[in-house]
Amino acid sequence: MGCLKSHGYLDGQFLIAMPSTTDSRFHRSVIYVCAHSEEGAMGLIVNQRASHITMPKLLEQLDIPMSWSRPTSIRMDAMAVHLGGPIDISRGFVLHSSDYFVADATLPINGGVCLTATVDILRAIARGRGPNNAILALGYAGWEPGQLEREIQENDWLNCPADPAIIFDTDLDTKYHRAMESIGIDPSHLVCAAGRA
Repeated sequence: MGCLKSHGYLDGQFLIAMPSTTDSRFHRSVIYVCAHSEEGAMGLIVNQRASHITMPKLLEQLDIPMSWSRPTSIRMDAMAVHLGGPIDISRGFVLHSSDYFVADATLPINGGVCLTATVDILRAIARGRGPNNAILALGYAGWEPGQLEREIQENDWLNCPADPAIIFDTDLDTKYHRAMESIGIDPSHLVCAAGRA
């Protein structure tokens, strides 16, 4: 909690928004960090629903028919479209389990979680040939070099190991509380102002 991984970067971890976060777009958000380096960071909010579109509507717009050819744990018609962040909201990103992998298209991140940003993964899921666990996010959260580190020092974020059970859970409303509980914090005990010594 609150410390960088041994190589100094947070890819594969959760960022949990603190109550003091002033940007309303990240209020009570849980972000899965997909990439973090000296060049900056990129992550996807995993607990905000995109209110303007449903998965069936999105598939219709992409001309992808839903035709399950085998049983799968993902029901496309019930799958939520997430708001992954405020940057490039017309672009889709799929966080998914590592049982689906396409060379030159899938980025393995950590702990069996991968990222694919091509429409082919949606076609595969719609045909029942995709990963067993996946979430689709429109847009992403991004940070310039050093920005995320400053925001963590300013108490805007807590970081902790990511739990795939939280990432892929369909109950978006409990993810914030569950992520906080995973590091032993009761969100109702947090205060909005950070102390200075």
